[in-house]
Amino acid sequence: MITGIGVDLIETERIISACTKEGFLKRCFTEEEIKFIENNWQRAAGNFAAKEAVVKMFGTGFRKISPKDIEVLRDSLGKPYVNLYGKAAELAKEQRISAIHVSITNTKDYANAFVIGERQ
Repeated sequence: MITGIGVDLIETERIISACTKEGFLKRCFTEEEIKFIENNWQRAAGNFAAKEAVVKMFGTGFRKISPKDIEVLRDSLGKPYVNLYGKAAELAKEQRISAIHVSITNTKDYANAFVIGERQ
């Protein structure tokens, strides 16, 4: 059963500008994400859009959740997946969300992410 959906579209240029400040990367991305991003700002934009989509799926925005509580990585085939920590993991448990499905797409100027929360 679908418990929530979230979608986000972000201008890549905004993320490029933010990523020039070291604090942004450390504040918004986990160490594993920073390794994955490797100064590829398209990846950073896609991951940030996915984080925004996840908090929209929860219906909370970032009011209760830190961006680092949501980790977006890729499997061996490049498919994105989400790991939750801290407040995000607690909220998923409260909402009985057992799976989060995510899709990310990029163009030169934009990154888009779509998320579905599922309860079994």
